[in-house]
Amino acid sequence: MAQQRKIIHVDMDAFFASVEQRDQPDYQGKPLIVGGQPNSRGVVAACSYEARQFGIHSAMPCSQAYRLCPQAIFVPPRFEAYREVSTQIREVFWRYASEVEPLSLDEAYLDVSYTAEYDGSATLIAKAIKRDILTETNLIASAGVSYNKFLAKIASDMDKPDGLYVIKPEQGKDFVAELAIGKFHGIGPATEKKMTEVGISTGHDLAQWSLEQLTDKFGKAGNYYHHIARGIDHRPVRSERVRKSLGKETTFSEDILSVELLTDKVLALAELVLASLDKQQLTAYTLTLKVKYNNFKQVTRAVTAEKKWDLVAIKQALPNLLVKTEAGSKPVRLIGLSLSGFDKQTPATSLQQLALSLDESVSDLTSH
Repeated sequence: MAQQRKIIHVDMDAFFASVEQRDQPDYQGKPLIVGGQPNSRGVVAACSYEARQFGIHSAMPCSQAYRLCPQAIFVPPRFEAYREVSTQIREVFWRYASEVEPLSLDEAYLDVSYTAEYDGSATLIAKAIKRDILTETNLIASAGVSYNKFLAKIASDMDKPDGLYVIKPEQGKDFVAELAIGKFHGIGPATEKKMTEVGISTGHDLAQWSLEQLTDKFGKAGNYYHHIARGIDHRPVRSERVRKSLGKETTFSEDILSVELLTDKVLALAELVLASLDKQQLTAYTLTLKVKYNNFKQVTRAVTAEKKWDLVAIKQALPNLLVKTEAGSKPVRLIGLSLSGFDKQTPATSLQQLALSLDESVSDLTSH
């Protein structure tokens, strides 16, 4: 049986509005609307949680939002700022996931089935991603963890804001059975109305329909509905780019001056990176060391070898890389190590995309 997938769906909380509140302290704690002006024909692109308390939501006409909350602050969107933050967030994703599939600027699916960090626990990896995003962007994300995309997406919305919700394989079928049809990702208002008209209001109701009945009633989408009603979704996480490196970094609680201690820290990171490399059946020929000093200046030093990197080779190469930095004379606040120059890119992806037989039962995700 193919390895059970471990999928995380990360969704930033009130993304556009949160960026505005972060960058403009006067907006914090106040109802904020990103979009058009109150007297315009524009719509709400995003709104803060303070604004949502008044019933305001995305796509609502700004004039209506103003009537609901006259004291709200209306600001135009700054897409360049949002794209910049989105790039930072995606870099965090790539530290932990072998595949990253963005859905928009502020959300993405991550496949962490082959991630070695945190003993492969998808839940702990999700916590680390949320923590890194908060530390590096001062923004809050919610995450859903499950064994497929459908359930991970729904899970990320269960406990917002700042949520982390886990649906284990043994919970999937029962979870879906109790779920209202309107909560299903992929079932919009029109389909929901059509389903309720024939007596389908929950996942349990949907599961009573055969595949043939669903395809007769809903066309090709019937196949998708048939499977998600049973907690089954074989769609792989598909990256928009080929992974070119694997790395790990750590920020110290106190700056480090000792080269010996820094070496120990880097070797600990190297073990994690090598384990992840091994799981994904990748061979790397370029080693890159990243050093950030306490004044936030950052440097990288790299070396390419003819043979693949292992722990012994990394240990031998580190002194030459560190001596090319100011480690030892300047306090270091962050250290990182990455491996790149892969000669293989396909094995792990191929394994991930092996669909389970529809007749195979879902096994336990032991590392949650």
